[in-house]
Amino acid sequence: MDDFMAARSQMALSLGFHIIFACIGMVMPFFMAVSHFYWLRTKDEIYKNLTKAWSKGVAILFATGAVSGTVLSFELGLLWPEFMKHAGPIFGMPFSLEGTAFFIEAIALGFFLYGWDRFNPWFHWFTGVIVGVSGLASGILVVAANAWMNSPAGFDYVNGEYINIDPVAAMFNDAWFSQALHMCIAAFVATGFAVAGLHALMILKGKNIRFHNKAFKIAAIFATVAAVLQPLSGDISAKDVAQRQPAKLAAMEAHFHTEEAAPLILGGIVDEEKKEVKYAIKLPGMLSFLAHGDFKTPVTGLDQIPEDEQPPIAVTHYAFQIMVGLGMIMLLISIIYFVALWKKPEWLTSRWLLKLFVAATPMGYIAVEAGWTVTEVGRQPWIIHGVMRTADAVTPMPGIIYSFYMYTAIYVSLSIIVIFMLYRQIKMVDKLYDNQP
Repeated sequence: MDDFMAARSQMALSLGFHIIFACIGMVMPFFMAVSHFYWLRTKDEIYKNLTKAWSKGVAILFATGAVSGTVLSFELGLLWPEFMKHAGPIFGMPFSLEGTAFFIEAIALGFFLYGWDRFNPWFHWFTGVIVGVSGLASGILVVAANAWMNSPAGFDYVNGEYINIDPVAAMFNDAWFSQALHMCIAAFVATGFAVAGLHALMILKGKNIRFHNKAFKIAAIFATVAAVLQPLSGDISAKDVAQRQPAKLAAMEAHFHTEEAAPLILGGIVDEEKKEVKYAIKLPGMLSFLAHGDFKTPVTGLDQIPEDEQPPIAVTHYAFQIMVGLGMIMLLISIIYFVALWKKPEWLTSRWLLKLFVAATPMGYIAVEAGWTVTEVGRQPWIIHGVMRTADAVTPMPGIIYSFYMYTAIYVSLSIIVIFMLYRQIKMVDKLYDNQP
C-alpha cells in the first residue's frame, strides 16, 4: 500500500467509525424526548427510567463521537493539505457553524443529564429537545460541506486560482438538500432499527417486558416511518446525481454503455474488462425513469466518460446494491409492522415479528456505511468534483501507512471499549429495573 492509498484508507476508516456515532447523536435525543414527554404526561415511571437509561447511552456515544470527530478535523489538514489550502476559505462556513451547533449540543446535554429534579420539568424536557435539534443541525452542516465536494459552488476557478469566493453559495450548493435529506432519514432508519432490535432481543429473552416494550415501540415507529420515506429521498438523490455526476451514477449501476431505455441492474457480478455485469436482473427502462422521469431518455454510460475520470466501478456498484437491498428489506419489515399496528394487533406480540427486528439490528448502519462508500468512492478520482483530483490533494509527507496502522489500532480499541461500556450499561439497566411493575 502506497502513501496515497494509506491516506485514503485512514480517512475512510475514520469516517466509517465516526458516522455511526454521528447518526446516533442526530437521532437518539429525539427518542429520549418522546419518552420524557410521555413521562411528563402520564407519570409512568417506566418512561422516566427509559429516558434516563437512553440518556446514559447517549452520553457514552456522544463522548466517543466527539473524539472521533475531532480526529477527523485534524486529518483533513494533515492528510489533505493542498485541499484544505484552497477549499478551507470556501466551504469553511458549514464547519464553523457545525462547531457552534456541537457546543450547543454539549451544553444542552449537560443540562439534561444533570437537570433531573433541579430544573422546571418542562424546561428540562426542552433541553433534551435542544440536544436533538443541535445534533441534527450538526449532521446537516457536515453533509453540506461534503455536498460541496460533489457539487462545487461559490467560487470561480480561473487559471488554477480560486477567486470570487462566496461561502453562503458554497454551503447551499446544488447537492446539499438532497444529500442532507437522504442522510438525515438514513440516520433515523439506522438508529431506529438498531435500538428497536436491541429491545426486541430483550423482550424475546423475557427481561423487563414492559420496559422494553415501550422502548421498542418508540424506536420502531421512528424506524419504520423513516424507512418508508427513504426511497423517496433516494429517488431525489438519484435524479440529482444523474444531472451533476453522470460518472457516479454509471458506476453505481455498472452502466457501461450509453443507451435509451436504460435498464436498472439488480445484483450481478461486474466484469470491468468485458464491460458487462454477469448474472444480473435487468429491468428495461427503469434506470432511465429513475434518473430522468422518463422510460426512454438515454442515460450516460461509462463509455462517455474518459477512463482517467471513471470511479472504481465494482466497489461503487456493490456498495450501492448493498445499500438499496438492505433498504428494501427494512421497508418490507416496516410495511409488515404497519399492517400489525392497523389490522393485525396480535402480530405485535408475536415472536416472529420481534425476530425480524432483531435480524434488522445492524442493517441500517451497514446501509449507511455502504451509502457513504458510494458517495466517496463514486466521486473519485476527484476530491473536488471536476476541479481537484484526490491524488493532487494528498500530503507529500512519507510514512502515512504507519499512521494508518496506528489509527486502525486506536479505532479497534475504542470500538471494544464502547461495546463493553454499552453492554455493561444494558446489564445495569436490566438489573436496576428487574421485575419492575
